[in-house]
Amino acid sequence: MTLSMTLGMTARQRLEHELSSLDQAAIAVSGGVDSLTLATAAQRILGDRVSMHHATSPAVPAEATARTRALAAFQGWSLDVFDAGEFDDPDYRANPVNRCFFCKTNLYGAVARRTDRLILSGTNLDDLGEYRPGLDAASRHNVRHPFVEAGIDKRMVRALAAELGLGALSELASAPCLSSRIETGIRIEPRVLAMVHEAEQRVIATLRPRTARCRVRAGRIVIELDEDALQSLDDGARASLEAAIVAIASAAGLQAPVSFAPYRNGSTFIRRPA
Repeated sequence: MTLSMTLGMTARQRLEHELSSLDQAAIAVSGGVDSLTLATAAQRILGDRVSMHHATSPAVPAEATARTRALAAFQGWSLDVFDAGEFDDPDYRANPVNRCFFCKTNLYGAVARRTDRLILSGTNLDDLGEYRPGLDAASRHNVRHPFVEAGIDKRMVRALAAELGLGALSELASAPCLSSRIETGIRIEPRVLAMVHEAEQRVIATLRPRTARCRVRAGRIVIELDEDALQSLDDGARASLEAAIVAIASAAGLQAPVSFAPYRNGSTFIRRPA
């Protein structure tokens, strides 16, 4: 699409232009607002010429799968739920700096084995400003990113979600896969991911924060919270939550002290020098 064509077009019109140029497509749907919004828009443009593909694994919270299934049933999607097999990949399990490359390689490879349609992702413009080795895997599988092609960032995605009638999903908090909570170099273990998810759910139920992450670092567990939630955490609540999370971690075989800190995006990611 040329610059002159985009002048005066809304984000929705630009996205619809990109989607309507496709003969058929397969969308990798994670269960987050980006992919759910893309799937909703694509279904309305392409109808039965688009299929949705959702991968389950210990790194994907059950509520993401439930959310995807519910929206698929409501909107009448063709939904394929499968295991992409990344937990059988020793490179992924080793949790190197480019772990996401191996995750997405397994994901897109699995989708490609299940359909010959062009694969689309919910990547938006904001994602391009971060280190995202998964984009390298996407490139190798000729995956296209309609939001990027239409010049749409995260704020626009949320506005589109609301415009498309997705209601509360438009405000769905960002929730990267559970493996993103594990510090680079610490092996990815399903039992630890289950612990991370349970700890986060306990924190959310107790504090109702805007953001909560349970980070597993070398020899310790750090609960990261948005500033307002962190400031509201008095000594009693802090001690109670700390004890609860220590118990959750211990049940998963992880003995480590628990501390609280301000939320930092990607703080367990350690980009090591070459």
